[in-house]
Amino acid sequence: MLSVEGLNAWYGQAQALFDVALSVGEGELVVIQGLNGAGKSTLLQSLIGIGPRAQGAIHWQGEALQTWPAHRRARAGLGFVAEDRRLFTGLSVKENLWIAADSGSSAQGTPAQRFDRVMALFPQLQTMLHRPASQMSGGEQQMLALARTLMTGPRLLLLDEPCEGISPVLVAAMRDALLQLAREGVAMLVAEQNSILARHAQRVLVLTSGRMAGAA
Repeated sequence: MLSVEGLNAWYGQAQALFDVALSVGEGELVVIQGLNGAGKSTLLQSLIGIGPRAQGAIHWQGEALQTWPAHRRARAGLGFVAEDRRLFTGLSVKENLWIAADSGSSAQGTPAQRFDRVMALFPQLQTMLHRPASQMSGGEQQMLALARTLMTGPRLLLLDEPCEGISPVLVAAMRDALLQLAREGVAMLVAEQNSILARHAQRVLVLTSGRMAGAA
């Protein structure tokens, strides 16, 4: 599904990734663990096409996508949820969701069908549809960020610390929603420091100082 070989990335003259190689199969949950500064966020940003200068081979469904802009990668089925959420904080929950629907793939259902699916996964959002995103807690914003990405109908989710820094109740809700998506066949590549999703993963990779150190 996703195959990466010899991926290198730089911020100016400083190299952040060194010959990273990995793969994610159909419906597979793969977790990347590493300390702050290990390069986890840089890796995910490079895969979606919004990170630093990067070189290497990235293949999605057999096609080389390293020259594709981020919006084309999203339309092809890659969905990215950043650690900083990147919501439109002046818009309501519903408006954030429907903005993303226009960039979705018709192969994953109509926007209305994707909206119903998101509401089923995150019933907590149903009572907040008209609330500005700026008036949500950090955990609620993280939930909305994931829900917004799901409105695009991704086949592979790239998740940067999805359960970090939020309340235990919302951690459980996020974990359960992600595991439900995994059961439905959505592939995931997740960067995390804790082991909330790692314990459920098919494979756990370790990134150390920009280098893939091994698997557990």
